[in-house]
Amino acid sequence: MSATKSSLSQAILNRRMLICILTGFSSGLPLFILINLLPAWLRTEGISLKAIGLFALIQFPYTWKFLWSPFLDHYALPWLGRRRGWMLATQLGLLAAIAALGGLSPAADLDLVVLLSVLVAFLSATQDIVLDAYRRELLPDGELGLGNAIHVNAYKVAGLVPGALSLILADHLPWSQVYLVTALFMLPGMAMTLLVKEPVLADGRPRTLREAVIEPFHEFLTRHGWRDAALVLAFIFLYKLGDSMATALATPFYLDMGFSKTEIGLVAKNAGLWPSVIGGLLGGIWMVRLGINRALWIFGVVQMAAILGFAWLAQMGPQTEITPAHLTALALVIGIEALGVGLGTTAFVAYIARTTHPAYTATQFALFTSLMAVPRTFTNATTGWLVEQMGWHAFFLLCAVLALPGMALLVKVAPWNGDQKAPS
Repeated sequence: MSATKSSLSQAILNRRMLICILTGFSSGLPLFILINLLPAWLRTEGISLKAIGLFALIQFPYTWKFLWSPFLDHYALPWLGRRRGWMLATQLGLLAAIAALGGLSPAADLDLVVLLSVLVAFLSATQDIVLDAYRRELLPDGELGLGNAIHVNAYKVAGLVPGALSLILADHLPWSQVYLVTALFMLPGMAMTLLVKEPVLADGRPRTLREAVIEPFHEFLTRHGWRDAALVLAFIFLYKLGDSMATALATPFYLDMGFSKTEIGLVAKNAGLWPSVIGGLLGGIWMVRLGINRALWIFGVVQMAAILGFAWLAQMGPQTEITPAHLTALALVIGIEALGVGLGTTAFVAYIARTTHPAYTATQFALFTSLMAVPRTFTNATTGWLVEQMGWHAFFLLCAVLALPGMALLVKVAPWNGDQKAPS
């Protein structure tokens, strides 16, 4: 027992896990700006729900990033090395673009807001390609599960900045200052990029651009076969579909229910963050005993059932006066849903990491995470229209139903009584 505790302690308390915290934070911040802060800004400036829902389309770079990931695998910038050079370049661009957003007015400059938001999404998706590849090359196989769990949890912690701090600041400061303060939270990731070393595996770049493009897809299809590869890709697309749609318009939903931006920042986001982090940590520990396959089954059921909490909150209807009971109900619903998401995401990311071949890190990781982002981008673009047609209550019930197909595919891609090994 003491040897096990010592081994776990050594795995957690090392420099690689600290790097995973910073990669997760740097990766999560720009995405949460797009899905939390941007919709709240647009709603308070009088933009319609339908238009805000369509803003999900600005996230299309997350779904297509596998197209330029071979370019990042093959080419290196003339500073800091192949991975770190691209990391710093994207982080500098993100800091500038996020800060610039605050200088615009959604009512008067909506076209520019869209263009700059697309730039943020493109830089963020490109940063994710390099951070995912760097993390995969940094971690030994025995630390992949733990490192990815820590990365995911730091990713969620980053959501506390645009989803809580920035919203609170928006009640007291002009939006230009809010976006500037938010942009400065890219600095820890930039410091990490400058201080870490280039991973050894990053030196073995593909010899040609053709090799960087073709071989990752050829290896995946050869390993699984066309039919099984299609099932794996369908599962990656569907497993988070219901949850992704349910949370796409979360901030406008809270506002429509009568909660202020400060209440959302202090109650909803904190109640969501920490259960999600706890869920992720518990998920990482439980996966050691359960295995990835069984974790996907159990955590998926929890994640699907938690969506129904939103339907219950919507059934209560908009409130003209917020009481402590309403705040408690909000915190309870968000907390349970976040716990389910924390569990489900931990198992899901572990599954994706297991499916990725270490020889083709950037492109395969980008392919899988691109497919994972499709619901958040294209499907979520319909959420505003669906809410206007169905109402919030029926919409959340639909989200729960849409979680079922992904669960059904577990029978084929992750059977209860079996765990695949990572490719080598």
